Amino acid sequence: MGTTRFERDAVGGIRLHVLSTDRFKTTAVSVFVGTLLQESTVTSVALAPFVLRRGNASYPETKAFREALDDLYGAGFGFDIYKRGDYQIVNFRMDVIRNEFAAGGAPLLQQAIGFLGETLTQPALEDGRFLASYVEAEKHTVQKKLEAIVNDKGRYAAERCIEEMCKDEPYRLHPLGQKEDLAGITPESLYDSYQSWLAGAPIDVYVVGNTTIDEVKRLVQDAFAVRGNDAPTSYTSSRRTKRVTDVNTVIERMEVGQGKLNMGIRTPAAYAEPSYATALLYNGILGSFPHSKLFLNVREKESLAYYASSRLDGHKGIITISSGIEIDKYERAVEIIKKQLEAMRAGDISELEMNQTKAMISNHLREMNDSAYEMIGFDFNTVLSGKERTAESLLGEIERVSVPDIAAFAQDVQLDTVYFLRDRKED
Repeated sequence: MGTTRFERDAVGGIRLHVLSTDRFKTTAVSVFVGTLLQESTVTSVALAPFVLRRGNASYPETKAFREALDDLYGAGFGFDIYKRGDYQIVNFRMDVIRNEFAAGGAPLLQQAIGFLGETLTQPALEDGRFLASYVEAEKHTVQKKLEAIVNDKGRYAAERCIEEMCKDEPYRLHPLGQKEDLAGITPESLYDSYQSWLAGAPIDVYVVGNTTIDEVKRLVQDAFAVRGNDAPTSYTSSRRTKRVTDVNTVIERMEVGQGKLNMGIRTPAAYAEPSYATALLYNGILGSFPHSKLFLNVREKESLAYYASSRLDGHKGIITISSGIEIDKYERAVEIIKKQLEAMRAGDISELEMNQTKAMISNHLREMNDSAYEMIGFDFNTVLSGKERTAESLLGEIERVSVPDIAAFAQDVQLDTVYFLRDRKED
């Protein structure tokens, strides 16, 4: 397994991370802009990238903006909005072919970073604010995305479980914001919010390709409206271990034909802690794979669920279980899922379960080297947590985890919330 260590530097308050390699025919550029999840800003921060993608200072018209991407040999451009721990992260991405593959060796990396830097820091404006037509159109875009969550009952139930579990924590907020806040956002208020967001946000620029840290530093300094000689803003861990005294049970009724049973679990895990590898194995054995306990016992053996799986947010220390069940099997499904949690505490883990889970996680870490963006995403965990951990070192940690380690970890795993979405019929 080859090394994936990034070189690091900073310029104008922006952290730089460069992996010099000629393995790929394209160069991947990824920019992360983060901010704490807050009710007052979550919706405006979520809306901003939708407006930014409509045009920048050089190409204020959306049609010209997209044509400029075509001129970069069809460079890919996009963004995601998600949460990690109690942070809302906006991630812009560009993918451009290497200079030597362009006609005449055009400086495509320079142009791509220039385009991305201008799009983020020098947006299209009218009268010192965002274009009203863009803001209104993208408010509808975000509204439809939020409404789509309600229409997808599996996603809706997963979000509602988190809302109930973390009702007193920032993590309850959806990274796309709150639909009820959209109507009050104006071009002026959004531009003010955008400026405050960029001024205080940690910004990280990643580049994977046939380049150097010195070249990227020069290009970013030229392309981004950087913040003078300010030191980069860092992420700080806001994770707090919460002791569960009583399991919170929430039953919600809607027009559904299939029940959605979700559970929220608190763990002692955090990416920066030594127990992280154990948490990965715990989650994998519990519900991440087709050989996991939830899939085999809840879905296959008991035929209680159409699907059953678990997911770990290592930056928050939370595992969420999602399952789709027949409505009248709610109590039995809860009982069987709880039995799987008890089995983990008892160390009832077979050698086959352990070996298969280690193999699945290890294969994923090795396959990561085949994707520039996978390597970037993995390394960004270092920035978020303050803990530098390579794929190679994590592989070693995983191999050293034993069944007693997982059983000991499981003693501090606490079921916090049971959420059930069911039909409107009376029992």
